[in-house]
Amino acid sequence: MEQIHKRFSSEQVKQLLEGYLRGLMDRADIEEVLGINKTRFFALLKLYRHDPKGFTVNYNRRSPTRLSKPVEEKIRRELLLERSLVENRQLPISSYNYSAVRDRLLRRGIEVSLTTIIERAKALGCHCPRPKKKAHEREVITTAIGALIQHDASHHLWSPYGKEKWALISSIDDYSRKILFADFFEEETTWAHIQASEALLRQYGLPLRYYVDSLRVFRFVRNRDSFWYRTVLKTDEAVPQWKQVLMSLSVDVTYALSPQAKGKIERSYRWLQDRIVRTAAIEKLSTLDELRPVLKEEVFHYNHQRLHATTGEIPDIRFEKARRRGRTLFRPFSLPSPYTSTKDVFCLREKRTVNPYRGIEFYNHQIPLPKVPIGQEVDIHLVPDLKHSSLELRLWSNNHFINSITFPLSDFPKVHF
Repeated sequence: MEQIHKRFSSEQVKQLLEGYLRGLMDRADIEEVLGINKTRFFALLKLYRHDPKGFTVNYNRRSPTRLSKPVEEKIRRELLLERSLVENRQLPISSYNYSAVRDRLLRRGIEVSLTTIIERAKALGCHCPRPKKKAHEREVITTAIGALIQHDASHHLWSPYGKEKWALISSIDDYSRKILFADFFEEETTWAHIQASEALLRQYGLPLRYYVDSLRVFRFVRNRDSFWYRTVLKTDEAVPQWKQVLMSLSVDVTYALSPQAKGKIERSYRWLQDRIVRTAAIEKLSTLDELRPVLKEEVFHYNHQRLHATTGEIPDIRFEKARRRGRTLFRPFSLPSPYTSTKDVFCLREKRTVNPYRGIEFYNHQIPLPKVPIGQEVDIHLVPDLKHSSLELRLWSNNHFINSITFPLSDFPKVHF
């Protein structure tokens, strides 16, 4: 049905509304005549009561009905660029992302609806219908922020101009779906995951538990005995370094038993990957220092400007709303006794026993400990500094700090941090 202003004049609508106010006509009769519902009727009635003389059903269109030729040309260029990315087999991009096209246009001051972009894409042949997938019920099981932190890494060629693959390590809050940490690392190592956890825990506090997969960084998994070897330690009887850090802070760890069980954080990876790889290809970015600002911008967009499909809310707003209402299981970060430095918590750990020469041997380095009894066990906390190529050893015995020694990393060529 056509709009009211195309079927009735303003004076005709005024007479109907005036008749209702005087009690001469019923609301249902007016709605039937105008072809509107109750909500639209009372909206018109409110406008008429506010300004009877200036009431009108006509309106002036604020936006132009047609896009200008320069804008159409820019849309066409962006869509052709998008097609070149999709058709490039060297890039991990297999589908069109019209939202990314809209965002790139918006950065240039061009505001176009997603529907318009899709229409132009179909006309240019820059469109591939997506295959229908089996419907999946998405829901939020946790009831508070900090109840579950999903943590994972994606090792990938994030830029077609990069010479090697890099690891993106990120953590999201299950309740709000906010990305609490995301950064690139040259390699996915235990130390990289410890640094990622340190950044999150010191900024937001200590959550109830972490949710990770069964990667060897997070979990010790051993198969059954075979003819060729005999298992001494069973699954979970050895504690990986990353888990030792969380255990020292009384943070639980639970494991996903299948890739599908990590769907929540995997979807955020797909979203980031789709946009970061596109930007890197368009702007020809080739180094981590060039990609990090792109990652920071996309994480901000994900957290502060995008409605999440499952929660129906912007992640940062949902996170802050829960925090203000006390729906949080984050605890204030504090060092466990007897430690006084974060270096003794966020570190790699080893043990040595004091030998008869009143010292310990650590990777061909003799470290004298004259005040520690022979046969006593010493805890060694290793704190690598990859930026300055150094390794600090912090020695503890019987919960007492003994000494701190710094070596060049080149002294440990067989040790991979």
